[in-house]
Amino acid sequence: VQLVESGGGLADAGGSLRLSCAASGFAFSTYAMGWARQVPGNMLEWVSGIYADGSTRYIDSVKGRFTISRDNAKKMVYLEIRNLKPEDASVYYCATDPWRPRTDSTYMGKGTRVTVSS
Repeated sequence: VQLVESGGGLADAGGSLRLSCAASGFAFSTYAMGWARQVPGNMLEWVSGIYADGSTRYIDSVKGRFTISRDNAKKMVYLEIRNLKPEDASVYYCATDPWRPRTDSTYMGKGTRVTVSS
């Protein structure tokens, strides 16, 4: 199983970024996928999820600015970030089973860093 994130980098406050996640080694289309970010205290905060039926979920602080999408044929999941805020700066992780505890059968990538210049 592999989840490989890309698309992070430096962007200006108010700007946009598109994060991508390439998945392999599991039945991608049947999994809920999500994006989490690291927050102070070395904790992970789930910011968005997209389920097998295409339904989506966002935390309040990113609603209207973040859009999650998936392409099952390409085994890709995306996170479009608009109107970047300094507090969006973090390492973003792509993972299966958002908002569920990590177990041996849940997967997470190594992350991509987003830096916001204000």
